[in-house]
Amino acid sequence: MRLTELKTLLEEIRNKQFLMQLPNQHLVPLSFHVTEVGQVNKTFIDCGGKVHVAQTCQLQVWVGDDVDHWLETGKLADILKLAKSIVFSDDVDVEIEYEDAAISQYPVENYSVTDDAVTLHLTTKHTDCLAKELCIVPSSCGATGCC
Repeated sequence: MRLTELKTLLEEIRNKQFLMQLPNQHLVPLSFHVTEVGQVNKTFIDCGGKVHVAQTCQLQVWVGDDVDHWLETGKLADILKLAKSIVFSDDVDVEIEYEDAAISQYPVENYSVTDDAVTLHLTTKHTDCLAKELCIVPSSCGATGCC
């Protein structure tokens, strides 16, 4: 999900509970707080020597002791407005940083809206080789990949 899409959604539906569903289908506890909004810039080189640049808007989520707390969509819309001075573009992907068993970053796959809530459906990130043409074992080595 791009930041522009999230901002539009939150502004259009300002009075609902805001929820997040992890890839295992469990919800982040309802009493979570969005404690940080940041722009993450990653500059890296792949194994083939090509330089890449990636930017995301990362929302850090923390679950506190105040179990009666819940975040409303309009409140998150207002928080994102405050972050405009550091998240310079709305044309970036949104990721959620959340600590369960370990601190993880989850891309937002899609969302759903019910009478009571807006739920972001989170997915997992995966590694990949960005220079496969340079480093993958040629298919002529056989099905096992061993020559």
